[in-house]
Amino acid sequence: MRAPLSIITLALLASTGCKEEALAPVAPILTLVSISPTTVTAHTDSVRIALNYSDAQGDIGELDPDEPSLSVRDQRLTTADWVHIPPVTPDMMELSVSGALDVVLPPLFLLGNGDQESTTFTLQLFDRAGNKSEQLVTPAITILDTL
Repeated sequence: MRAPLSIITLALLASTGCKEEALAPVAPILTLVSISPTTVTAHTDSVRIALNYSDAQGDIGELDPDEPSLSVRDQRLTTADWVHIPPVTPDMMELSVSGALDVVLPPLFLLGNGDQESTTFTLQLFDRAGNKSEQLVTPAITILDTL
């Protein structure tokens, strides 16, 4: 009776070990630290978005500056702008990484005829394997007319 119980116990321990490895997320994780200012003057003020990231494989960033890794979309527009991120690991090694990113957006503008508008930004981080973080939506930014 003891021999089969030992084999079952070893099998359970072995399967538990495999499950722990499978729990490491494949996609990068992106979190918002801050966004400032939350009220800007059109064509004048930049917006700074501070982010934290983590990635179990460390395949964040590209050597080629024409290959962007971070999508930033103004919710008022249909297409995103892209930001290049250089590799965050030496020699593009595979290792678990975490860090901070600062994204400075150029001065915002009004799309309509009013004296103010509000927008949010949707950000998403892509790794070299094509995995993408969950979309992150910022708090609202108010854009005031310059007049």
